[in-house]
Amino acid sequence: MSAGDAPGASLPRDEWLFTPLGDARGYIQPHTLSELWFHTGTACNLACPFCLEGSRPGDRRLGRVSFEDLQPFIDEAVQLGVRQFSFTGGEPFLIKDLVRILSYALERAPCLVLTNGVDAVPKRLAKLAELRARPHALALRVSIDYPERARHDAGRGAGNFLKAWAALALLHGAGLRVSIARQMEPGESRTEVEDAYRRLMCAHQLPQDLNIVAFPDFGAPGTHPSVPPVTEDCMRRYHTEATRREFMCAYSKMVVKQNGRMRVYACTLVDDDPAYDQGGTLGESLGRRVMLRHHRCFSCFKYGASCSETRGH
Repeated sequence: MSAGDAPGASLPRDEWLFTPLGDARGYIQPHTLSELWFHTGTACNLACPFCLEGSRPGDRRLGRVSFEDLQPFIDEAVQLGVRQFSFTGGEPFLIKDLVRILSYALERAPCLVLTNGVDAVPKRLAKLAELRARPHALALRVSIDYPERARHDAGRGAGNFLKAWAALALLHGAGLRVSIARQMEPGESRTEVEDAYRRLMCAHQLPQDLNIVAFPDFGAPGTHPSVPPVTEDCMRRYHTEATRREFMCAYSKMVVKQNGRMRVYACTLVDDDPAYDQGGTLGESLGRRVMLRHHRCFSCFKYGASCSETRGH
């Protein structure tokens, strides 16, 4: 058995490779490493009840990273031809080394940071603006769950809707690229929802063509919502070779700090399942086949869900 076919850590071969009904599981065979994600830790300044990472103040499910933790992975990724570094949390701006990390990474590739835009971002604005002098561009994606103030603040706390829009305006005014992350709802009219966001962009003196990335409900870490299994037959029937190459696990990895050790996971959405731990270095992880066993894999299969703003080619 090759490394690419090896069962997931601490899973029986049959459970990793086959569904409970005995059908061969669908899978993605990675073809490149064009984007590397870093999880800065699950500590956050907010405690959103719907957070897919379960983040909240002081959370330690995934540890806070340092410059020394990430530098070797940045260097290794460059050797492997990476085209972008991306950072998520928790709240990345709680990491004291973040600007130093970004400064180092931006010498080598463009960077994207996902943030709630609350409190920590304005405090770092001057330092972030200085990063425009680096060879590559810095982009920031701010979470604004709904275009309605009351709905956003119900999950993120009173006043945070306006703070997030203010952060977007500040970042854009400093010459940095910005985009928005929002919540997706079943049966929604995407056009109507995005039109509401465009009106808010206009009201806050922002360009109305900012990218809006919509996410379905992924569930909390460690939960196991009932979803249909993704089989090999499903992947052949509903996906092509081209669309399979656009699954995040086909072209990206994520680095996390877990129990004090740096680990490489198959995707940003599966860090709550040790079966997707692919090793301690990027080299170990290359070519490892990704079985679509996690319930969040179904979201990618159904919606084309992606945390990325790059493409896998």
